[in-house]
Amino acid sequence: MTEDTRSIPEPMAATEALERLGIAFERVDHPPVYTTEEASRLVPALPGAKAKNLFLRDAHGRQHFLVVVPYAKRADLSQLARALGLRKLTFGSPEELQRLLGVTPGAVSVLGVVCDRDCAVRVVIDEALWQAPALQCHPLVNTATLSVSLPGLRQLLAATGHEPEVLDVPARAEPPG
Repeated sequence: MTEDTRSIPEPMAATEALERLGIAFERVDHPPVYTTEEASRLVPALPGAKAKNLFLRDAHGRQHFLVVVPYAKRADLSQLARALGLRKLTFGSPEELQRLLGVTPGAVSVLGVVCDRDCAVRVVIDEALWQAPALQCHPLVNTATLSVSLPGLRQLLAATGHEPEVLDVPARAEPPG
């Protein structure tokens, strides 16, 4: 790693890391958003795929995951656990989220890797997003959204020591009706 992006203090860590690495991004500020429905209404148009982020852990809390999927995908956590070679996945606590990714619920983002100095969180990205030209993500706060090109995101992940696991994240079956 040529740049030490892991020593940048929060809360500007994400945008400062992108700037230090020469990664271009587009930013829009907006009211706080906590759900994909709110984001659809309140976030102005930006280029890139819209993503939602799930902060998960294994049943024993020994492994943590940041799972990035398209807005419309409802991840099947049991199937995902099996795909990752685990028995069970559950949501991580707000305290674990803050400690490992430097964010609070509602601001979870792939850009949180800049705060994961020990690479304690495994990054899982849905292959549909990995093929998109750009990705929309929060810069560690839920009052702004950035559009970052996929090559830029790949560069950031490499600079922070995170090797993403790209897979077709299993989706829950939609209930009939």
